[in-house]
Amino acid sequence: MTPTSGTPEALSAPLVVEFPFTRSLGPVQSAFLTGLRERTVLGVRTADGRVLVPPVEYDPVTAEEIRDLAEVGTTGTVTTWAWNPAPRRDQPLDTPFAWVLVRLDGADTALLHVLDAAGPDAVRAGMRVRVRWARERTGAITDIACFEPYEGGEASEPVPHTGEFADPVTGITTPARLDYTYAPGRAQSRYLAALAERRTVGERCPSCRKVYVPPRGACPTCGVATRDQVEVGPDGTVTTFCIVNIKAKNLDIEVPYVYAHIALDGADLALHARIGGIPYDQVRMGLRVRPVWRDGSRFPDHYRPTGEPDADYDSYKGLV
Repeated sequence: MTPTSGTPEALSAPLVVEFPFTRSLGPVQSAFLTGLRERTVLGVRTADGRVLVPPVEYDPVTAEEIRDLAEVGTTGTVTTWAWNPAPRRDQPLDTPFAWVLVRLDGADTALLHVLDAAGPDAVRAGMRVRVRWARERTGAITDIACFEPYEGGEASEPVPHTGEFADPVTGITTPARLDYTYAPGRAQSRYLAALAERRTVGERCPSCRKVYVPPRGACPTCGVATRDQVEVGPDGTVTTFCIVNIKAKNLDIEVPYVYAHIALDGADLALHARIGGIPYDQVRMGLRVRPVWRDGSRFPDHYRPTGEPDADYDSYKGLV
């Protein structure tokens, strides 16, 4: 992290949260996505006759399962919109566009997508649009490349559809990614600076006297600013833990391993960290641990047992 201009104590850093989201599809979602691959837009009809696009598997009013599919038009009407002047990585278009809710002809709900328009002055609620299909379609919402302005009238009523297609799509994997700049603020900047010196520093509430680690800048109980720094640890007590059996991408740790909440000595809030130096099935509540640092690291790599007797439950039960 680097200091933020004008506030030498505050830090900021670019962060990326990214993971693949994989799910299987039921008959309704499978038909909807397979239909997009075939240039067909399907909705689902509820008991009261409404057609929902995109379709859902349960009636949002009655919670009853619904499977009656209906084909709607590929043209529709913009119900509301917002202009995006600076598209970001992996967004549908690389030129400025409008986010739009489009009620397709024959549907009673609106579909969220993008509109390729000349500028914000060219977009309005009530304008007519049509689907622009992607050249290569795989059975995903991106098979609709975008919407584009259209001068035609409204289409006819929705038509019942069996939802049957050759080679149906049965599952999807969607990459999820969030790029942002994190500015931790004064309290956590001091906390991170202390970690670089292999010290753990919290802040004490002037009202209830609790020491928060990591510090939050304000007491969540009393709502007052915390400014008095207090060095805690380095040892602590495992208050609770979980065993991780799924290997994360690019993480050089063999499964299974343990992540735990650790109440450092002198702290009134447990932090979480990995437990090492002990078989995963021997980690337990009350285990006494201390941090292990790697050369050049700005934070502990993991915590390992100190060899002390386990802490009595009454000493940490308020932090579980």
